[in-house]
Amino acid sequence: MTIVDTRTPDPKKFIKGDTGDWEIVIGMEVHAQVTSKSKLFSGASTEFGHEPNSNVSLVDAAMPGMLPVINEECVRQAIRTGLGLKAAINNKSVFDRKNYFYPDLPQGYQISQFKQPIVGEGKILLDMSEDEQVEIGVERLHLEQDAGKSLHDQHPSMSFVDLNRSGVALMEIVSKPDLRSSDEAKAYLTKLRTILRYLGTCDGNMEQGSMRADVNVSVRKPGGEFGTRCEIKNVNSIRFAGQAIEYEARRQIGILEDGGSIDQETCLFDPGKGETRSMRSKEEAHDYRYFPDPDLLSLEFDDAYVDALRVGLPELPDEKKSRFIADYGLSAYDSDIIVQEKASADFFEEVAKGRDAKLAANWVINELFAYLHKAGLDVATSPISAEQLGGIIDLIKAGDISGKIAKDLFEIVCAEGDDPKKIVEERGMKQVTDLGAIEAMVDEIISANPDKAEQVKEKPGLLGWFVGQVMKASKGKANPQAVNELLHKKIGIE
Repeated sequence: MTIVDTRTPDPKKFIKGDTGDWEIVIGMEVHAQVTSKSKLFSGASTEFGHEPNSNVSLVDAAMPGMLPVINEECVRQAIRTGLGLKAAINNKSVFDRKNYFYPDLPQGYQISQFKQPIVGEGKILLDMSEDEQVEIGVERLHLEQDAGKSLHDQHPSMSFVDLNRSGVALMEIVSKPDLRSSDEAKAYLTKLRTILRYLGTCDGNMEQGSMRADVNVSVRKPGGEFGTRCEIKNVNSIRFAGQAIEYEARRQIGILEDGGSIDQETCLFDPGKGETRSMRSKEEAHDYRYFPDPDLLSLEFDDAYVDALRVGLPELPDEKKSRFIADYGLSAYDSDIIVQEKASADFFEEVAKGRDAKLAANWVINELFAYLHKAGLDVATSPISAEQLGGIIDLIKAGDISGKIAKDLFEIVCAEGDDPKKIVEERGMKQVTDLGAIEAMVDEIISANPDKAEQVKEKPGLLGWFVGQVMKASKGKANPQAVNELLHKKIGIE
């Protein structure tokens, strides 16, 4: 297969070396476990967290005479993912046997797809900044079965095997070598995970191993021929992927600048040491001796089957982001943050319904997301509902509470629940809008600080001190706009 370079070299992405600039070239092979109740070729459960070897059928254990039967739901999920990646769907695909020793795959080979995958070329768009969008090509998506899990820390002299994961359906999503920095690689994994979660085809939980990445890294002089690549296997964290790429690129640059050459090999990333280490020489396709699986017919479906799945697709992140910008007037940056998770986007829309959308976005991003992050929660487990947050925004817009009181109210609702309006009324948190009461406080503070009042006439920027004193005297309840206007008038600032 001829690999075509589709990217124009970007000096901002180059790495400085002793002999000049270098360019990283990155390709990704992401293994995403398919969301389905049963495995790819058996009826065994795919539920995570069960006792070891409790989700294993006779097919998964490779008992003699047990034949695989394709799970149609996994096929549907693969097609839906392909459609979400704007990819070509192949109406005919073939399952192959990939011959390789897997200590935790009893049959001694993996059922995968090689020359005829279920999904062909697609693309993923990455918004790297307000004015930089990068298109990353997807080479293919194919279905295959996962291996089990070897456990090396359960016994001092033996390794154990858990076959619960053996036979679970995987989608291997292979990118083109279009990524040019660790930041792009992290953005790619983040965007791909978001798309999969929107579609409901993979939960994207990397910490549980349901989404893993093999990262291919090489370096070259800018615009030159592709270099020899090294593959970093089974990276299960977006942050670790970025660290592994940075280390591996600099390792290769160091070797090349010393006059050496890069050996094509498979590596592991050690997050504790922050470095990659060699595992084995890199296999090529011919090493696996692929051949069509004699126990499975070719997989065939018509365009009507694909079209029916296309109709049921949800609104995906790119489309949702465009709509939020057009319909709600949000910035591209705010929209991008909100659509990262479908639950967050749905929460925002509920809060924004019939309200100031920009104010709603500010509260969702700056207050809600910050609170959830600090508490180790997500939108699904948020202690404040969209209705309650909307109620706080309604009180702000009505002038019943100030921004400061609103933040205090937000904390109270998160901790105790209840209706925000009821809390404001019962606890006397309503904003003071009585000009007479505010004017009395302003007069008292100016009278007590005549020297500072004279200084403010010369340096109006010092007015903030008086504002703070009035807000303190009113326990944060005075209307800030009224306070500012009265201080300007009383002190005599134009």
